[in-house]
Amino acid sequence: MRAVPADLDQQFADAGLLDGLDDSARDARLALLRQLHEEGVSLDELSSAVRENRLPFLPVDRALSGEQLYTPAEVAERAGVPLEYLAEMRSAAGLAVPGPDERTLGENDLEAARISGALRSGGFPEEGLVEVTRALGRGMSQAAAVIRSVAERSFLEPGVTEHELAARNAEAANRMLPGVGPLLENLLRSHLRDQTRRQAITAEELSAGSAEATREVFVAFVDVVGFTRLGERIGAVTLGELVGRLSEMAGEVANGDVQLVKTVGDAAMFVGPGAEAVVGAALDLVERADAAEDFPAVRAGAAGGSAISRDGDWYGTPVNLASRVTNVARASSVLATKEVRDAARDGFQWTSAGVRRLKGFSQPVRLYRARRRET
Repeated sequence: MRAVPADLDQQFADAGLLDGLDDSARDARLALLRQLHEEGVSLDELSSAVRENRLPFLPVDRALSGEQLYTPAEVAERAGVPLEYLAEMRSAAGLAVPGPDERTLGENDLEAARISGALRSGGFPEEGLVEVTRALGRGMSQAAAVIRSVAERSFLEPGVTEHELAARNAEAANRMLPGVGPLLENLLRSHLRDQTRRQAITAEELSAGSAEATREVFVAFVDVVGFTRLGERIGAVTLGELVGRLSEMAGEVANGDVQLVKTVGDAAMFVGPGAEAVVGAALDLVERADAAEDFPAVRAGAAGGSAISRDGDWYGTPVNLASRVTNVARASSVLATKEVRDAARDGFQWTSAGVRRLKGFSQPVRLYRARRRET
């Protein structure tokens, strides 16, 4: 720990780091500035953090970053991978790609590069590794956003000082980090197990040695009615909380027979091999939204047909059709195509919803409304 110069507080003042603060806020910032300076943060970095309003987050940033020991060129050499490959993997993960001679990487980056290099040299196709990394990057980015949002709601309160907020952030990070690895590993194993149990390989795919063939699936979208107009009324923060609640409810209705593929803005997408399970999940989500306090109505659309799974997502006509059907569904209803109705006829009560012309489809589409069977 470096010594604190006697005139350090004056240096902070001269640099404008205390401007506009009253006595209590000034004292709290001084305490945080002294702490960070003692830990090795330069005056330039402190000034930059103050300008960008991120000073209370510097301690957690340092805890998460670790010591910057290596350049990308050094990591590539030690891990035995081409520098271009290292850059491609970081880009696929959604991370910044530093210059080859910038000393910005640490031990965790080196270990990740070694693991990726071992998979690559062990015969795992490079294109496949990029796909896996891209999918993991998206998931981790979303998880990090949720963690950050939860931390903000937990730690921000009237009158909290920058020093207190910094301490709470750093303490939470230090408590969470040791358990994150095992938690992520268990979640990944569990999801891989469930995906494997749902997997099916056709004889044609075995013969061709490729799992690129289309599969017959049923798809449903559930979205919030009037989402755009709603956002204009309630504001971004409340809208974000609403989207989070929708995502949470969507995860609760997904099960072993139905996969929650993604939530995009105000919509959740479900896919499964059985029409009855997919329609049931859509109805469950509609009913949960209707029963939830201060939650707007949602609506759902379902379709079935041949689709292709790539990079954790699904593509094809039933995906596009289900999205279009959702757009014309009434609030608190589940609308489905004839293919879905025929496949799940016995599981629900069905009423005709007429024939509609949907954008992107040349032929009119006959639609049916699904309801629970009366008991």
